[in-house]
Amino acid sequence: MSRRSWTLLTGLLLALAVILLGSTLRVPLVALGPGPTYDTLGQADDRPVVAVNGLMTYPTSGQLNMTTVSVSDRLTMFRALGLWAAGDSRIVPREDIYPPDKTDQEVEQEIRKSFVTSEVNAEVAALGYLHRPIKVMIGGVGDKSPAVGLLSPGDQLLAIDGRPIESVSAVYEALRETRPGQQVTIRVLRAGAPREVAVTLGSRPDGPQGFLDVTPSGELLNPDEIMIGLTDVGGPSAGLIFALAVVDKLTPGELTGGRFVAGTGEISQAGDVGPIGGIPFKMMAARAAGATVFLVPAKNCEEAMSNAPEGLQLVKVGTLGEAVSGLDAVRDGRPPPAC
Repeated sequence: MSRRSWTLLTGLLLALAVILLGSTLRVPLVALGPGPTYDTLGQADDRPVVAVNGLMTYPTSGQLNMTTVSVSDRLTMFRALGLWAAGDSRIVPREDIYPPDKTDQEVEQEIRKSFVTSEVNAEVAALGYLHRPIKVMIGGVGDKSPAVGLLSPGDQLLAIDGRPIESVSAVYEALRETRPGQQVTIRVLRAGAPREVAVTLGSRPDGPQGFLDVTPSGELLNPDEIMIGLTDVGGPSAGLIFALAVVDKLTPGELTGGRFVAGTGEISQAGDVGPIGGIPFKMMAARAAGATVFLVPAKNCEEAMSNAPEGLQLVKVGTLGEAVSGLDAVRDGRPPPAC
């Protein structure tokens, strides 16, 4: 065989080797991109995404979509290059999503757990916003809390200095005007029996108010009143949209005004909206699905403005109440708080 033939054969074998390796060799990378969106006023898998049972509900219109980020794992070299070249995905080290000190199953369980927590937080925040009573439990007592030995996890908070506690935010409101050293009377229900304890408040590290240092945790009076029907979704970032869906179903008028609204945001039981990750991909997904309005957590505004698709109006929100008033403004043709 001539030298030229050997050179051609060698080149061919090298090319085949590169093709084989590029198409089969897994690389320690994952691709983040736009994921599916779900209309929380509609259905998924033939059942309501958000169902309200045993309470007066009102008609809704338009769409109110939660958004997600897709994670493509077990990438080959060529697949990673193709996704990167397409321009709508971000390639990141696999350990950013799946830390090496945890199994994939442990990571998936944590993601699922955070989604369940977001459901509970959304339900509690929505009912609190609507001034509907819930049970407020003590979820934890800080090691240095002045209530150590007086209050216990599992106690139901009934009142603070005579002020009824029927929402998580009511706990903070009851303590807002207090000062360190002040004594408050706390009424709780423990093992079915009411009791009162006097607690002398400590000092907060971040403000002048008195410090109780307990973690309130809300629960629905009837756990079946609100049911969220998504199962194959994870993470905490759907909380805001779930809460808005509950508010829309439980109040007269149509929150979206018939528009296609989407958004994202973690929510606390007190109704505060927190920042999330992957907002460029969530906005892409929302716009591709047809959304014209997108709710953005205030702390994500800078990133959102730099990546907003054309035709998507951004509404800045810091609380559930701000999200409702922002959508009211959009519906009425007034300028909402914008990023």
